[in-house]
Amino acid sequence: MDASKAWLIVGFLGQACFSARFLVQWIASERRRRSVVPVYFWYLSLAGGVILLAYAIHRVDPVFILGQAAGLLVYVRNLYLISQQRQAPSARRLT
Repeated sequence: MDASKAWLIVGFLGQACFSARFLVQWIASERRRRSVVPVYFWYLSLAGGVILLAYAIHRVDPVFILGQAAGLLVYVRNLYLISQQRQAPSARRLT
C-alpha cells in the first residue's frame, strides 16, 4: 500500500470517529427521552479531531488545520470540566 492510500484511510478513520459521536449522542438521547451529551461524545470528538488534524497537516491545508485544532480545545476543555465535576462530590466529603 502506498502512502497516499494509507493517508486516505487515516482520513476516513478520523471522519468515522468524528461521525460516530452523533450516533452516540442520538442513542443516548433516545434512551433518556431528552437531549443529552454523553462523555463518549467528547472522547469520540477528541479521537476524530486528532486523527483529522494529522490528516489535515499531511494535506497542508491551513483551513482544515485551524478548524480541527480549534475544535480540539473545546473537546479537551469539556472533558476537563466533566472530570472536575466527577471529582467534586468526593472532595466535598473530605471537608
